[in-house]
Amino acid sequence: MTDAALPSRLLLAEARVPRYTSYPTAAQFGPLEEATYRQWLAGQVGPGDALSLYVHVPFCRDLCWYCACHTRPTRSAARIEAYLAALLAEAGLLAEALPAHGGIAHLHLGGGTPSILGPEGLRALVGLLQERFGLRTGAELAIELDPRLFDAPLAGALGELGFTRASLGVQDIDPEIQRRIGRVQPAGQVAEAMRLLRAVGIGGVNLDLMYGLPGQAEAHVAASARFAATLGADRLAVFGYAHLPGARPHQRAIDAALLPGTAARMAQAERAERELVAAGYVALGLDHFARPGDALAIAAAEGRLRRNFQGYTTDAAPVLLGLGASAIGSLPGGFAQNLVDERRYAEAVGAGRLPVARGLAVTAEDRLRAGLIERLMCDFALDLDRPEAAAVIREAQPRLAALEREGLVRRAPSQLEVTPLGRRFVRQVAACFDAHAEAGAARYSVAV
Repeated sequence: MTDAALPSRLLLAEARVPRYTSYPTAAQFGPLEEATYRQWLAGQVGPGDALSLYVHVPFCRDLCWYCACHTRPTRSAARIEAYLAALLAEAGLLAEALPAHGGIAHLHLGGGTPSILGPEGLRALVGLLQERFGLRTGAELAIELDPRLFDAPLAGALGELGFTRASLGVQDIDPEIQRRIGRVQPAGQVAEAMRLLRAVGIGGVNLDLMYGLPGQAEAHVAASARFAATLGADRLAVFGYAHLPGARPHQRAIDAALLPGTAARMAQAERAERELVAAGYVALGLDHFARPGDALAIAAAEGRLRRNFQGYTTDAAPVLLGLGASAIGSLPGGFAQNLVDERRYAEAVGAGRLPVARGLAVTAEDRLRAGLIERLMCDFALDLDRPEAAAVIREAQPRLAALEREGLVRRAPSQLEVTPLGRRFVRQVAACFDAHAEAGAARYSVAV
C-alpha cells in the first residue's frame, strides 16, 4: 500500500464507525418500558413466526484483557447458580408473554462463557427452552466456548442436547501474544476441544481469530490462520482488536505502546484473508470465512446472508429474543435490551417483571435504511433503482462520491458496488446511509 491515496485511506481506516450488527445501533437506544415491550411481543409475533433466541451468560473464570463484551470474572458457584435461576425465570415470563408462534429456529448461547453453567446447568436451561418454546425441525443450536474450560463431560452434554455448532475463541496461537492479552491458551487445548466436539457429532465448528493485538505482526496472524485451517474449522471470524479502555477499564492492562498502527492492522487483516483463501475458504462479508459447502458460504453466494447481533448468519427469523443480563432482542417494531447489571436483572425477574431497560421503536425509514445497510454489509452491492429509497440514496450521494474518489466504490445509474479495495472499508460505505452516523462515535471501534 504505497500509492498516493494511502494517507487518506489510513484516515478512513482510523475513523470510528459502527459494526452494523443492527440499525439503528445500540448507541441510539433510550429507556424502554416493560409495558411497551409486552405490547410488541403480543402484537408483533405471528402464529407461524420462527423465533431466534440469544441467551447471554455474563461470566468468565478470568477476564481476558482484550474483551469488549458485557462479562465479568467469577469463580462463585452460588453466583452462577443464582444467575441460572434468573435465566429460567425470565424464560418462563417470556414464554407466557408470547402469543402462539412457530418455535425456535436458532438458539445461540453467548457470553462470557456460557459453558460456565456446567453440564447440568446447560441441561436445565436448554430443556426448559425446548419445553416452553419448542424447537423447529432442523433448528440450529450454537454455543460459544473457551477451550481452556472444555472437557469430555461438557462435550457429552452438548452432544446429548443436540447442539449443532460451537465457536472456539483462539485469537492468536503465539504464547507471547497470549501473555500480552491475558489469555494463555496452548494450541493443543484448541485442537483437543475440536476433537471432542467432532467426537460427539457437532458438525459445525467456528474459530475466532484477531488482528491488531499488542506486539502482533503479520507473521503471527498468518500462523494463526494456517493453524485454524489445518484444524479444519468450518467457519472463521477474523476480528480487529478494538482498544477502548475508557469504556472497558480492564483493557488498561494491555500495553498500548505495543499496539500495531493503522497500516500494520490493515496489512494483518489482508494477510489473514490471503492465508485463508489459499487454504480453500470463501471470504464473505467484512470479516468472515467459510468452507465452500458451508451454509454461510451458500447463503452469501445466493444473496441470503444476514447480519444480526451475533454477526453474519443464515438466521432469517423475524423475531430475535434476548434472554439474560444485557441481552438485546429485535422485533419488527423495535429493539429491546435487558438490564446490564446481573443483580438488578435477577431482582426484576424475581418480581415477575420482564427485565427490559432500554430499546428503540423503529420507523419505516429506519427499516428502509437497515435494509440498505445490511445488503451492503453482506453483498458489497446495492440496487439504487428503488423508488422507495430515492430520498435516502440522494442524501448519501456526497459521501459516496468521496469514497468513489478513493476507489472504494463504483457507482452506475442503478447499482452501487464496493470495489475489492473497498471491502475492508464497507463499514464506511454503510455509514453513508446512517442517519445517526456522527452520534455516539466515541463508542465505536475503528473501521479497520
